[in-house]
Amino acid sequence: MIRHNGPISGVAAFGGAHVATAGYDNQVVLWDARRREPLARSFHDHLANQVAFSPDGSSLLSASSDYTARLWSVPDLRLKAVYGEHEDDVEMAAFHPSGQLVATASRDHRVRVFEVSGRLVATFEGHTADVISVEWSAGTDELLSSSDDGTIKRWSLGSGRMVADIDLDGVETDTIAITGSGVVYAGNDDGAIIRIGDGSTARHPAHDAGIKRLVHHAATGRLVSLSYDRTVRVWDTSDGLVRRHVAEFPAEIWARSCAFVDDTTLAFATFGSAYATYRLDTGAWDLTGVEPTRCVNAVTTVDGRVCTVGDAGVVRADGQPLSEPGSLCNFLVEAGGRILTGGQLGRVFDAATGEMLHQHRSPLNCATGFVREGVPHVVVGAYTGEGLVFALRQDGTTAHVATLPLHSGAVKGVAVSGDTLFAVCADGSASWFSVKALRETGRLPDAHGKIANGCAALTGGRFVSVSRDLRLRVWEGESARTVSTPHDHSIKCVAASRDGRLVATGSYSGVVAVHDVRTGDWPHVSRPTTAGISCLHYDAAGNRFLASSYDGDVYPVPAAPAPGGARG
Repeated sequence: MIRHNGPISGVAAFGGAHVATAGYDNQVVLWDARRREPLARSFHDHLANQVAFSPDGSSLLSASSDYTARLWSVPDLRLKAVYGEHEDDVEMAAFHPSGQLVATASRDHRVRVFEVSGRLVATFEGHTADVISVEWSAGTDELLSSSDDGTIKRWSLGSGRMVADIDLDGVETDTIAITGSGVVYAGNDDGAIIRIGDGSTARHPAHDAGIKRLVHHAATGRLVSLSYDRTVRVWDTSDGLVRRHVAEFPAEIWARSCAFVDDTTLAFATFGSAYATYRLDTGAWDLTGVEPTRCVNAVTTVDGRVCTVGDAGVVRADGQPLSEPGSLCNFLVEAGGRILTGGQLGRVFDAATGEMLHQHRSPLNCATGFVREGVPHVVVGAYTGEGLVFALRQDGTTAHVATLPLHSGAVKGVAVSGDTLFAVCADGSASWFSVKALRETGRLPDAHGKIANGCAALTGGRFVSVSRDLRLRVWEGESARTVSTPHDHSIKCVAASRDGRLVATGSYSGVVAVHDVRTGDWPHVSRPTTAGISCLHYDAAGNRFLASSYDGDVYPVPAAPAPGGARG
């Protein structure tokens, strides 16, 4: 049976007949939009990020973290062309309105244009950070791109040059939409929609958290915005930007992508096995066929039990259900004999009971436990940059005692060693805070070459961090020793042994590598799965690392160095 086994990250629709989805299970799936049934599927070698139909609906484009975009025939999804030449993930691919050209946006900071047959026509360089989206300007040979560098750039295929550079005050901008008249709308990490047109730029506060996708519907003039504040908003663009509709997402919806199936129906990306729909005229969600997946996002050990949680929002201990918070969860953290979890809905839960303890304004990403003034505490990192600090009191209550300004963007990792809290951010920065005073003691804006994805504590106030730049950094104070790794795809997670000697790193391509900090060797490198490694945890009782995966399994990794430093 055709179904997604991991989160759906991209959605496209054509003519009310077809919907296509791209998933973190490497799959591209074509659906019959009227019957909501899968018709065909194809595969990338890594995460599939976005999809787009050709203007006539006869072909489908997909963009992937395997460093390619691919062209498939519709409806059988037979491979027709591969668009290579990229040096990092391809986040988006877009057809020219003529259907004869394809543009790609890549995390290698470049925009490329290909003939539909696969021949590279142009490479545009000028962005200084990951390029996240690209769109063609109707009726021209120009295209626009948005980037994590906080700019939108306009490129001319005819001249082969950049013809406009629009500074959006350095705020990361994930998404753009262009109307038929050439007006550009951009959605940024501050939750603002920027309208660019008629020789002017206007900023409209739109959401309470970052905007992840904008979609313009030419037939109705509607603009749809999706945000990590857990809402979809619909705007009338006929006279400026006027909000007409707001709806809150169900827990299954991922605010990464949506598409108009018809004038009143939207198809949405989900954390489940199929896409969902929403009717603008009735305000009704339809999650028919959206079933939980086995995806595991976090693993830890408590009292000898292996505990996991994932997209299905079920906490398990040794494989058996422990509680059902009912929300996709990204972390599990133990402190003072208690376990907390949380994730996409911005809620912190008691993992043993499923009780909600706190509601935040954006999704939650990571957490770590520590002791402050003899009381167990937990700090939780949020997508909007905050560090939420909780005290776990002896009477069983949980108190929110502080909100720390860790970063301005998504917190990707937190760790505590001694009196120091260390946090890394999606923008590559790192920060240090005093645990005792709960105040900032240091900050490095350019701590990593690319997105930082995680960190872990060593002994003596030292830390390690990992990044999309494929490097491991060992931090002493605000100075880092940079270590090359065996990874050839983005490193997702990191964990350290209790004595701080061994550090395990896990990648989105399923590779786990263990580093000996003292010798500088990598005594163990293996690929237990072709799915991504979502989390690593050091199990002291078993003297091993546990690697959870998006495929739903947990893989043990030896922590003891192999004899002679041989690779495993």
